Amino acid sequence: MLRQAIGWLHCPSMAMLVGAALLLGLAPFSPEPHLLEKLRMLFAGDLHRPIDIFDLFWHSWPVFWIALRLLTPGYAGSCRIPDRS
Repeated sequence: MLRQAIGWLHCPSMAMLVGAALLLGLAPFSPEPHLLEKLRMLFAGDLHRPIDIFDLFWHSWPVFWIALRLLTPGYAGSCRIPDRS
């Protein structure tokens, strides 16, 4: 049951997740990446507006996905596409 519940973590390839993490983590490329800006705001205690909290989540979700995937290595290969024939 648990294997099915978190098996979706292993569906996309690691290369795709790393690409998404780099793209979203570094966007916009100038003047400063949003993820870096939002982390500075978080550590300074200035992260109050809902749009800033959403922005932090949006730019960091691939990093969290990679971390969860690395924490559940025993579930690799548990992403199955059901045969509907």
